[in-house]
Parts: sequence; structure tokens; C-alpha cells
Amino acid sequence: MTKWKCALELNRGRERVSGSEAALCDAIRGGADLRIETSFRHHEHIDTQSDNRELVREVSEFRTTYMIDDRWVAGFMTLRQPVEIPQGFASRPSLSLFLYNQDGQQAIARPYLDGVAPPRAEARGLSPQFAHLEMPNYHQLDSWDAESNAPSSNFNYDFDVYRYWVNDAWQEVYAHHADGRAVRGTLATLVDAFQSGCEVKVGLRGVCADPDLAGERDVSRLAEERGMPELADDRGMPELEHEVFVQVGFTYYYTESKLFLGETHPIVRVRPSVPLRYRSGNWDYGWLMPRTDGYADMLLLDPYTLRYRRKKGRFAMRWFVK
Repeated sequence: MTKWKCALELNRGRERVSGSEAALCDAIRGGADLRIETSFRHHEHIDTQSDNRELVREVSEFRTTYMIDDRWVAGFMTLRQPVEIPQGFASRPSLSLFLYNQDGQQAIARPYLDGVAPPRAEARGLSPQFAHLEMPNYHQLDSWDAESNAPSSNFNYDFDVYRYWVNDAWQEVYAHHADGRAVRGTLATLVDAFQSGCEVKVGLRGVCADPDLAGERDVSRLAEERGMPELADDRGMPELEHEVFVQVGFTYYYTESKLFLGETHPIVRVRPSVPLRYRSGNWDYGWLMPRTDGYADMLLLDPYTLRYRRKKGRFAMRWFVK
């Protein structure tokens, strides 16, 4: 069995119990996979009308991970559909793009996939918050775009435990600048591993430094009105350094031109911040096709319209194999 290690454990108050934030950062910086364990009572989290007080343990995978400012880890669930356990899937299909920060702060973005336009489908911006009195463990911090096709919110939930499990079996074998010039390792090592059936992961620097993720609404006035300085408009602030890690599921090598490339699993792109959080217009969803010459093609879904757009760029990259 693959060895997983608990790099960090937090308690119900999101205070450190064991491990360390530094250990988690070291693992993710090294390309490690991330899974997070939590636990909760069914009647508190799943169905507040139920008399089922059973303890439920959950472990979820976070297929896209971020290293922000070389000190902060965040992870995304990128393939999840909403479920109403233990019965089955929720009534309306969507992507449950949960985001967890290293301090336990969470967020959810939910682009609906059924094409059913809700009332005021283009309504965007800060939305009213609800007390959620039936869920005393849920503490909403803000709410965005509630009447659009892609609502999101940031929150804390008092899970009984948070355990950040990492699999650090990945090995960095090649790194290069955005123009393809080698920094460490060799392309030949990457190709040999690929030809031997190894899995491949890539880390891209700066892939979320995109004006399209700056957000569309000036929320400074709302921040002042509501006494919420954390909502202040940060579009004029410098972009935080960041690296996004994602597995490359479909890989190719051009044997004469010596070019390695692949198609990644889907990622969520969010404007970097500490902690990482959703906001109106600061995120999208899509696939990357990175190459070892530094070029990356991007097929990106606008979550509000479900229309696709294409972008391209050049990024410093690190390649890992397992």
C-alpha cells in the first residue's frame, strides 16, 4: 500500500494538534498528493431534520494544490458532484469545487451543469448572508453571485478533526524557465520515467496571474458599509507568487524535436490570496496542456455562462514522476 503521512492535524477550533504547517508546505512544494480527513455528526451536517446522530468520517482528495507566497497551502476538490449521503446524488448536477486552506478555512464554488437558468442568472456580486441557525457548526464568512449559475462562498465549519494527509512519493526530475531553459534535472530523465509507465505531475508558476481573474466588481464600498475589511478590493495589489500542481493524465513525447507535453486533469484557477478564497469573478475552471518548452495552452470554462475560452502563456514549470 502507498504510504500516506499526516503532515498536519487541527482540532475542532482549527488549532494545531500535531505535525506542522511547515511540514505540509514542504510536502506540497515537493509535489505531494493531498487528502484531507474530517469527521462530523450526520444530523448536524447532512440532514438537520434527522435523528441520526451517527459519527461520519470523511476523507476527500484534493486533485489541485497551491503553494502561495512559498508559505501557504490550499487544495481543491475538482471532480466532485454534490451528494446526499447515504442515499445518493443531489437533485441538481453541479461541480462541488470545495477549497480548503491549511488553517481549515474553507470555501465552495458551485457551477451548475444542467443548463437551467435561475432567476436573475447574470446577477453578480456580494450576496446576502444567511444565519444557518439549523447548522450551528457552519459559519459563513461571505456569499457571492447567489443568483447566478456559479454561486460561491467562504466559510468555516467546526469539524471534529482536520487531518492533512500527504503522499510524498513524487520525485522532481526536471525544472525549466518559462522559455524552456533547463534549471535542474534533465528532460531525458522525465522521458525515461514516462516511457516506464510512471505517473506525471507538473507545477506551474504564475498560471493564475491573469487579469481575467481580477474580479469584476469593486467591493470597497460594500466592505466599508458592512464593516468587512477583508472584502476590500485587492485588484490593485501585486500578484502573490504561486505555484499550482496538477497531475498530467495524458502525455506525449516528440522524439525528434525533443518536446514533452501532456493534458492535465482539470484545475480551478483562483486569484492568489492568503487565505485563498472565492470572490465574484476571481475564478474559473479548465484544463491545461503544458510543454517542456514553457508553453501552456488553456481551455477554460466560464462558470457563469458555461462558455469556453482559450488562452495561452509561458510559465516556469517543474515536472514530477511517481
